[in-house]
Amino acid sequence: IANGRVVAIKDQQAKAMPGVVDIFHHDNFPSLHRTPNTKLSFAKMLSASKADEHRLPFEDDRVYYPGQFVALVVAESFEQARAAAYRVTVEYDQRPAVKDLAEGMRVNGARDGGAGHNRGNPDSAFEGAKVKVDQTYTTPVEVHNPMEMHASTAWWQDGKLFVYESTQGVVNHRNLLANVFDLSPDQVEVRAPFIGSGFGGKLWPWPHSVAACAAAKVTGRPVQLVLPRAQMFTTVGHRPETRQRLRLATDASGKLVSIRHESFNNTSMLDDYTENCGGVTKSLYACDNVLVSHKISPINRGTPTSMRAPGAAPGLFALESAIDEMALASGMDPLAFRKLNLSDKDQSAGLPWSSNHLPEAIDKAAERFGWHARKADVGSMREGDEIIGYGMGACNWEAYQVPTDARVILRSDGTALAQCGLQDIGTGTYTIVAQTVSQLTGIPMERVEVELGSSSFPAGPVSGGSWVTASVMPAIAGATREALQKLRQYAVSKDAVFAGQDAEAIKVENGQLVMGEQRASFVDVLNGQRLSRAEGTFQSGMPEAGKYSFRSFGVHFVEVRWDPGISSLRVSRVVSAIDVGKVVNPLAARNQVEGAIVMGIGMALFEAGEYDPRSGMPVNNNYAEYVVPVHADQPDIDVLLLDYPDYNLGEFGARGIGEIGVTGLAAAVANAVYHATGKRVRSLPISKEKLMAGL
Repeated sequence: IANGRVVAIKDQQAKAMPGVVDIFHHDNFPSLHRTPNTKLSFAKMLSASKADEHRLPFEDDRVYYPGQFVALVVAESFEQARAAAYRVTVEYDQRPAVKDLAEGMRVNGARDGGAGHNRGNPDSAFEGAKVKVDQTYTTPVEVHNPMEMHASTAWWQDGKLFVYESTQGVVNHRNLLANVFDLSPDQVEVRAPFIGSGFGGKLWPWPHSVAACAAAKVTGRPVQLVLPRAQMFTTVGHRPETRQRLRLATDASGKLVSIRHESFNNTSMLDDYTENCGGVTKSLYACDNVLVSHKISPINRGTPTSMRAPGAAPGLFALESAIDEMALASGMDPLAFRKLNLSDKDQSAGLPWSSNHLPEAIDKAAERFGWHARKADVGSMREGDEIIGYGMGACNWEAYQVPTDARVILRSDGTALAQCGLQDIGTGTYTIVAQTVSQLTGIPMERVEVELGSSSFPAGPVSGGSWVTASVMPAIAGATREALQKLRQYAVSKDAVFAGQDAEAIKVENGQLVMGEQRASFVDVLNGQRLSRAEGTFQSGMPEAGKYSFRSFGVHFVEVRWDPGISSLRVSRVVSAIDVGKVVNPLAARNQVEGAIVMGIGMALFEAGEYDPRSGMPVNNNYAEYVVPVHADQPDIDVLLLDYPDYNLGEFGARGIGEIGVTGLAAAVANAVYHATGKRVRSLPISKEKLMAGL
């Protein structure tokens, strides 16, 4: 059911089945402690214990959304557990449910979701403007669907809790479990050495993990709990539906004089979640009169959560579609209109950009794409049976550097070890850490061992928000420098190779300490002092507040081909230029953008969570029916990385790249579809049925 309460759970038959160890539900589940529902603070991230769904598993007899866990069967094998689960019967008191955003707004209304912004007088400026656009754009539920399912393997040993978890944040997960089970953080260890991706769905702990840990404690047995694909559509978050109204106005020259962006999204009956769709709107384009608002409406569906580029992905679909409509209404080329209106500072914060090369990105990508060959008339570009459309969309994402602890050990065998309590979710963090140590020490990368993915290591942040590279590099660098400084001190100590000399004058080259013509390897220095290691630790901080606004910028140019005779729509070509500061690892960076582009194509053309209007359950809760792009859908992708270091953010000049590529892509596709077909699709995904409607 989608709403109501559990009246009775009958589990006697199931308990008697072979291999069943125990069955848990609200009548017998141990008492636990809820974690505080607090807003995430970047400055305090290493001590955070955040979750998006705060209700503990089996906390009471209430049911708030379809698919909510009401019982857990623990057995000797998966097959035995599943067989017993089918024999558990549940009696419900079913109540009326609110099943989607439209119904939620009608029944429950919408309340303020925060993250608003208001400057000038957008209403007055809109009324007096020469050219106006007033349109509504909608995006459906999207589900993360990483290949690796959510899973928890938990056991207790000597009063300590150990968990192998598919998580994007081992330290945050550790902190939450410590709170829930009333333990100190050093009594919990969470491990996630490798993650089969997460896209934000594994940022925060979900009820199944707590349930596995509690079951392991009660039974005294290791417990493994793996969510099947269908449950990943109901119990571990989703990108919520959005409904966004954009009102734009320009003066006679084409400059924006008013922007009003009002966004609505569903949240759950348990928690408040705001999809910050207007986060980019308030600063990307220059305008003195701007209003951004977000409202949320509770419905009987699981709590939404962050999904790759939360807020910006659906928000830029709406904004960049409206900007395209505004350009055409003003009689201007969409590229020229954007360049005319780009902001040279962050008006919302009253700060200069730390670095912004978006105009250059637009020019270079447009040249590589061949935008100059675009014919303005709709449907005027053809090749055989296919009508060709060109579209573009700006992309944008925040840039962060958050506190991160690290340890680096230079060992007497000539190798190095780097440790950090963050996790590699498939973005190449292991490689970047090894690169950093190698560059500072001269030790070859293949002799640098990197250990990530354990909360027992120095504390690291969750892997999300595109902040890991900018945060872990200075932490690793600081720890490496401290280890090198200790090595220098060893080298100038009594009877050492540089005894009595100035440690600060010693240089580091290729795994050696160098002073003038004299050289000594790290191995010789350590062995000479009968030491096994030189160890350094460091915590990186955050950039100074109030001086700059930190964001990354980019643009997508998209070619689509539409064959109306066979109702075939495909994205045939994408050219993107991305400005994310210093590009630390070009291969990994390009891979991130290419993957994000594929995800953006899915958002534009395929992905949508569909729900039964009677039960509220997802009806396409599998890979066969929740359509995602496959190899046959892939266009030719050309990614240009500008590579301008942003030293205002940090000493390495790098900003994150994991999320920016998915932003603006859906709008670029929609704009290209309009150019080819004359159909302005404002409701994603852009299906063939929508293009054929009315023909």
